[in-house]
Amino acid sequence: MNAGADALVFANGVLTAEPLLSETRAAMPRAKIIAADGGARLARQYGLRVDVVIGDMDSIDSGELERLQAGGAQVLRHPADKDETDLELALKWAAARAYRRLRVFGAFGNRLDQTLANVQLLALEELRDCDLQMLDGRQRVRLLRPGAHEISGAAGDTISLLPLQGAAGGIASEGLRWELKDETLAPGPARGVSNRLTGARARLRLREGLLVLVHTRGRA
Repeated sequence: MNAGADALVFANGVLTAEPLLSETRAAMPRAKIIAADGGARLARQYGLRVDVVIGDMDSIDSGELERLQAGGAQVLRHPADKDETDLELALKWAAARAYRRLRVFGAFGNRLDQTLANVQLLALEELRDCDLQMLDGRQRVRLLRPGAHEISGAAGDTISLLPLQGAAGGIASEGLRWELKDETLAPGPARGVSNRLTGARARLRLREGLLVLVHTRGRA
């Protein structure tokens, strides 16, 4: 097992890596590099040696697979006819092996259906105990479950709160430009979009439901 271990997971999307990839690699120098199918190319593009590649391999040709295996990568092939996406398989595999701090790159791109599906993976029950973030460019995306949360950044950072799987209620904040005071955010209205940090950190409490937090450095 790898209790408490770190992993960087690369999906087969469009990746705007910097500055968060460099910062993440510095903060997680021993992280396992896991690729969801064609995400292996993104990892290699940024000079990373892939440890595990998972998926149906429809986005990797045989030559690329041979290069990955020659470099020491473990290849876990799944059938094309499956219920899960390759990224879902990769995240579940990591969680089952007790990787607890997961950072996902390449989860967004030019397919809206895949992007929406990837964001919804944040709510998988298998990932409840993981510190999971999806990163791209200046954006960090994570899920807030009921309880108290802290948001760290800089004054002026853009904060958006989007309910997932129904309304999220009992939301109270401290440190945002437009505070929430025991309020409910429902799917549909965009009231939680484009708030801002007023200082280096904010605090938020959620009584029920799920919130997707999109934290963009600076003004989005």
